[in-house]
Amino acid sequence: MSGGGRKLRGISGRQAVKAFEKFGYSVRKGRGDHVNLVEAGSPRLTIPLHDELSVGLLMHEIKKAGLTIKEFLELLRE
Repeated sequence: MSGGGRKLRGISGRQAVKAFEKFGYSVRKGRGDHVNLVEAGSPRLTIPLHDELSVGLLMHEIKKAGLTIKEFLELLRE
């Protein structure tokens, strides 16, 4: 795991959703405990509302959104 990936530990699904919303994504209800995030011209993101997301899943969704880990972490802090 890269050094940046370690910083993604302990992030909840709700925290991730809020960060992606700050980046311009809108929430669309998914199935069960999952939320779909949409933005025109961008791939749909699916985030489970778990207490802690797996680092691999989070890194994948960050990359799909076109963000860097650093940019995502900055959105979390805002």
